[in-house]
Amino acid sequence: MERSSSTTVGPGLRGWLVALAGMGINLALGVLYTWSLFKAAIEQQFGWKGEQLNDPYALCCLVFALTMTVAGRCQDRWGPRLTATLGGLLVGTGMVLISTTQNYTLWLLGFGVLVGMGIGFGYASATPPALKWFPPQRTGLVAGLVVSGFGLAPVYLAPLSQYLLGHFGLQRSMLILGLGFVVMVCGLAQLLVNPPAPEAPTGPAGTSGSAPVRAVAAGTPPGIMLRQGRFWWLWFLYFVGAGAGLMVIGSISGMARKSMGDWAFLAVAILAVGNAGGRILAGALSDRLGRRETLTLVLGLQALLMFVAIPVTAGAGVPGWVVVLVAACIGANYGANLALFPSFSKDLWGLKHFGLNYGLLFTAWGAGGLVLPRLQQMLTAHSGGSYTTSFVTAGVLLALAALLTLRLPAAPPAAAARAAA
Repeated sequence: MERSSSTTVGPGLRGWLVALAGMGINLALGVLYTWSLFKAAIEQQFGWKGEQLNDPYALCCLVFALTMTVAGRCQDRWGPRLTATLGGLLVGTGMVLISTTQNYTLWLLGFGVLVGMGIGFGYASATPPALKWFPPQRTGLVAGLVVSGFGLAPVYLAPLSQYLLGHFGLQRSMLILGLGFVVMVCGLAQLLVNPPAPEAPTGPAGTSGSAPVRAVAAGTPPGIMLRQGRFWWLWFLYFVGAGAGLMVIGSISGMARKSMGDWAFLAVAILAVGNAGGRILAGALSDRLGRRETLTLVLGLQALLMFVAIPVTAGAGVPGWVVVLVAACIGANYGANLALFPSFSKDLWGLKHFGLNYGLLFTAWGAGGLVLPRLQQMLTAHSGGSYTTSFVTAGVLLALAALLTLRLPAAPPAAAARAAA
């Protein structure tokens, strides 16, 4: 594993630098959340129809999630710097490839496979080093801060993409974005370092070197984790929570276009603010309230919002600000999942195998991103463009997940440490 060689910067300042670098990497990798802006241009220029418009996005989600297991293993073994650099190169290669062609298969390869793999390598290496610099009491907050970059990306990518599409066209826009992502991700990757063992924070003053902390640092091997019923319970909850949110994120621009016209990209940007804010807020709240209680609240609110969204997206007479408000709330609740589940992973299974363990849990995000957005596309196509059936389906699944979360045994950080010890 990589070790910091700096002796001039205290662990507190260096820890925040690592966390902000991880957040910056995720700001670039969040191009995934702007797919709804590209869909209209792809349909107009390439003539793709129906499920074809969602396939590169859905495949990217799946590949991203599957790559997290490999990338997590790389991060655990060779460190975050090398892993994130590889991610930046893969994203750039995929974006450059799709900038040269209108071929559907090559877009699946470029955006779906290469960009998906690149996001996986970058994302897997951003959070673990940051968590290692901070005590358990800040797990949720730090995880939320790092992953908030991924959710916040559309705030600048939405208007930037709109500008690039208007001035350079779809394919040249892909080229410009791809080259920019290589520079941004590979540059920030050089700041990702793990803390030296003697300086690694271990909790409140006086607990350094304690048995519980050493046990959490040691962690649970993935083979043992996969045999635990708790893992599969969390996997299903992640599948529903993430998949329902991705249903909306992948199509929000089309939903908002009915009432906002060419300003629909603002709904994407505002949803991103909610997405990022929800990650930080939920992470910090879970440090105080508990992971299980916070997740129950998040899933329950998301279920309610799905039913609220039915009349909001049903007609052209709905004010644009209402669409934006609902989008922001849905984005916040979706984003909360991305802070809570890595925190669950650290609490329950420790840091030693965190990259691989969380990568395995993250496959639920990929499965949800593949299944539920594609289901939404099919339901919308078969209902003449109405989103009602999709929202009802997502709302019911989320309500079920919220009820199941109530029966999930609580495991706050301190309890997890004692159990591991």
